[in-house]
Amino acid sequence: GIDGPAAFQDDVQKIGSQVQILTVGQSSHDEDDGEKVASGQQQQSKQDLRTTMQKKGISSSMNFDEEEDEEDEDSSSSSQLNSNTRPGSATSKKSNKEAASAPSPSTNEPLIDVDDLEEFAVRPAPQGVTVKCRITRDKKGMDRGMYPTYYLHLEREHGKKVFLLAGRKRKKSKTSNYLISIDPTDLSRGGESFIGKLRSNLMGTKFTVYDNGVNPMKTTPSLEASILRQELAAICYETNVLGFKGPRKMSVIIPGMNMDHERVSIRPRNEHETLLARWQNKNTESVIELHNKTPVWNDDTQSYVLNFHGRVTQASVKNFQIIHDNDPDYIVMQFGRVAEDVFTMDYNYPMCALQAFAIALSSFDSKLACE
Repeated sequence: GIDGPAAFQDDVQKIGSQVQILTVGQSSHDEDDGEKVASGQQQQSKQDLRTTMQKKGISSSMNFDEEEDEEDEDSSSSSQLNSNTRPGSATSKKSNKEAASAPSPSTNEPLIDVDDLEEFAVRPAPQGVTVKCRITRDKKGMDRGMYPTYYLHLEREHGKKVFLLAGRKRKKSKTSNYLISIDPTDLSRGGESFIGKLRSNLMGTKFTVYDNGVNPMKTTPSLEASILRQELAAICYETNVLGFKGPRKMSVIIPGMNMDHERVSIRPRNEHETLLARWQNKNTESVIELHNKTPVWNDDTQSYVLNFHGRVTQASVKNFQIIHDNDPDYIVMQFGRVAEDVFTMDYNYPMCALQAFAIALSSFDSKLACE
């Protein structure tokens, strides 16, 4: 798994026509392809998702079928919940205000308040609002054996950007270990701005995302449970049946939401309580299991395609969309390449910036990415 410029330039050629996960424009013809599911079946799956989410503690105010009719006709909103979906009771006072100030018909840009970066990074996206970001990769210092730094910015209108998070792989770690910080200039573990980390297993196929709490191995049992670190996500990459000829399969496990739209707190004290262990033991109470959307083979272009609605412009094996199996049209997160070192990353409720950024970092790192 080299993750240097070489790995990337080859991304497209080396894989050959088999795995270019391309983007599809918005011609009505493309839309029809995806809409073969009879709407009755769609109703059904939305119903299922609602019950699943409710069992998992995501309440029904996700409103999948509110405004359904317009949504079907208006292809541009088909990859996100309609912006006028009722926001529901948002997580905190702050995001309530935000949700209330969600788009007025005239503008499409909801005001997303990022004054308090630390709080914003872990706050789920407001319901019905797609948070649009971009990741830039800075390869400075790679000639001196340093790892690239990744910067996450929130996109504002008129091309303005607001810095959110920075991440970089630590050098001396046995496994891939990325530090994530709210200060672009300070990526140290002890720094004030350390907000979370992403760690892989030895194989580089399974990853866990932590906040900045304390590692249970380093605490005494009497210590306050609330300072233990939370697990915010786990990501699992599997080689697919086609070997490496096709898109790889990702499973993403995140904590569920309670009735107040707050994230269920998962603070494992040992290996058995981790997100990965729960998922492997099929103990998915209070967690949500998501997958990458399977691209569809397109004969004309001889490649696998996903519809990114213009947000992704370059074919790459790394492009992906994350969905819940019961509602493949609701894109919880999408990530894809727009230039050599620039990627877009968009996420929706119930994900937060830190979860989405860490999932994207895992996809840069995953050993399976460069095969």
